Amino acid sequence: MRLGLHTYSLHLHGMGQNWGGAKLSWDPVWDIWGLMQEAKALGLNGLHLTAVDLGSLDEAHLKSVRREAENMGLYLEYNFSLDASTYDDRLTNSIDQGIAIAETIGSDIGKISMDIHRPHPVCNSAFHPEVIPQLDRVADLVKTHAQAAQNAGVRLCLENHTEAFSQEVVYAIHRVNHPYVGACVDTNNSLMVGEDPLTAVQALAPLAFTNHFSDHAIVFDQYGCRITGVATGTGDVPMKEAYRIISGCPAMERLNLEVEFDPGRHDMAEARRLEYEAVVESIRFAREELGV
Repeated sequence: MRLGLHTYSLHLHGMGQNWGGAKLSWDPVWDIWGLMQEAKALGLNGLHLTAVDLGSLDEAHLKSVRREAENMGLYLEYNFSLDASTYDDRLTNSIDQGIAIAETIGSDIGKISMDIHRPHPVCNSAFHPEVIPQLDRVADLVKTHAQAAQNAGVRLCLENHTEAFSQEVVYAIHRVNHPYVGACVDTNNSLMVGEDPLTAVQALAPLAFTNHFSDHAIVFDQYGCRITGVATGTGDVPMKEAYRIISGCPAMERLNLEVEFDPGRHDMAEARRLEYEAVVESIRFAREELGV
């Protein structure tokens, strides 16, 4: 299995995307060329990236990115959203746009965030009456583009993003029923809807073509708790068991680390230093403790 990095792991460095509607005021550290060089310096085999990292969607530029990645021996996977307007609209693509970008940069993956709008209360709301029509719309939209994706050699992957239960993703995939449509299994996101992470991994991994290998810590305080990103292997998600399940699925030949580091009250230099340390530790954990 090859080891890659979801570029959101370096979001405090200006990579991947903004989140939660908060726009990072710090300038990006790298352009796409510097980011690929950094991936090589970290000993990685690839990047799971977004339009933010690419900088330009001009066809000539995308072809240059593909050539450079091939020269460096890096795989690229493309990550986009159907409606990222609530957090970072730079990630929003139509499915045909996402397929075209993925094909041009040489990615065999088009990871799709479904961007389901979930009503409250969230817990125990799987297949809520307001959610099912949204799942159907996404599935029907993906189905109309599935053959084009196959023609382009791009596998479309629906993610258990922070607003979807694993069985809802399974439902949408089965509704499409196409060999080039599967899942992106995120090892942490199910926590956001109150679902056991291993339940989600077990449900989605057999249908998945790619993954976000992400750990989080559950931190309790006098006001309740918060779920916060940490270096892989240092949090509360059973990452070794998650890897055992994922590595047993032959359709997944890559492991994409994702670190969602919280800057807290640190200044830019310290927040970036800590984020980078978390990425380095995650790579060490994957290489040395998982044997990736």
